[in-house]
Amino acid sequence: MSEDFTDVTPRNVAPVDLALLQRLNTIGVISYVLHLLVAVAAMVPGAQFGTTLLVVALVIDWTQRDSAEGTWHASHFRYRIRTVVTAGALYLVTLPLWALLLLPGMIAWAIISVWFLYRIATGFIAMNKGQEIHA
Repeated sequence: MSEDFTDVTPRNVAPVDLALLQRLNTIGVISYVLHLLVAVAAMVPGAQFGTTLLVVALVIDWTQRDSAEGTWHASHFRYRIRTVVTAGALYLVTLPLWALLLLPGMIAWAIISVWFLYRIATGFIAMNKGQEIHA
């Protein structure tokens, strides 16, 4: 019982680069906002921004993801990239529905858009809490 408990210095803890985390957080906010703009616009008829903003967000995520390795931000880069790629694939797969019948195409794309909005909102909330996001 002669241990000294007054020394509260953490042991075996890697130093945290606060400037890097702040930069990654800023990049994450910009990317999530771009994704949210596209997701919300997809839900409003006639308000589509096209794929330009989504491509910009995807390029930001793709080029900056290596700098996030080893941090909790890395999960958010993977999450956003996977979400965009999956949504893009779903839109392409359901594209023939628009050619066959208008209503099924509209319903399919509305469901995909709601899913996309949900994924982006969930990721944004987790990032603001400082939590990793799991696929």
